[in-house]
Amino acid sequence: MRSIVAAFAALTLLAGCAGPGLSIPSESFEFELSGRIAVRYRDDAGSGFISWRHGPQNDEMLLTTPFGQGIARLVRAGDEFTLTTQDGREYRARDAESLTEQVLGFRLPLRGLADWVRGRAAVAPAQAPNRQQTNAAGRLIELEQSGWTVEYQEYEGANPSRLKLSYPGLELRVAVAEWK
Repeated sequence: MRSIVAAFAALTLLAGCAGPGLSIPSESFEFELSGRIAVRYRDDAGSGFISWRHGPQNDEMLLTTPFGQGIARLVRAGDEFTLTTQDGREYRARDAESLTEQVLGFRLPLRGLADWVRGRAAVAPAQAPNRQQTNAAGRLIELEQSGWTVEYQEYEGANPSRLKLSYPGLELRVAVAEWK
């Protein structure tokens, strides 16, 4: 019986990895990344996969759980954000933070995150970093900005590959497997 449960869990995990990919063409994006994400929000925790394309006017982020459930797609087209849940429901707003809080239960700081994952402070008006700490090579190892603390735990080449982002009651851990 135990081996049947283990085999089912492995197949389910593989099915989750084979879920839908990003749909917006990659030509207009500044970067694309994929990897794992872990979220701890208050007393709840979960992990899954993240695929994200970011550009000056567009974003597309796909969040999936390891078991193929809880798929969410967040798309930004200009100033309009759409979050689509696994069951096909669409939610729209003009700001990603309130939209993700309403649907996912936590605020995803998309505005700052696009810079933070690249190892730099966000370039938001009137949002100067509260504190930055760099290593001898000039790479960020810790950043405080907009109420978030970003710890850079590892770099792969020029880009961060492991980050921990903390906000009161919320922690995101991102392990980037691939940059494009």
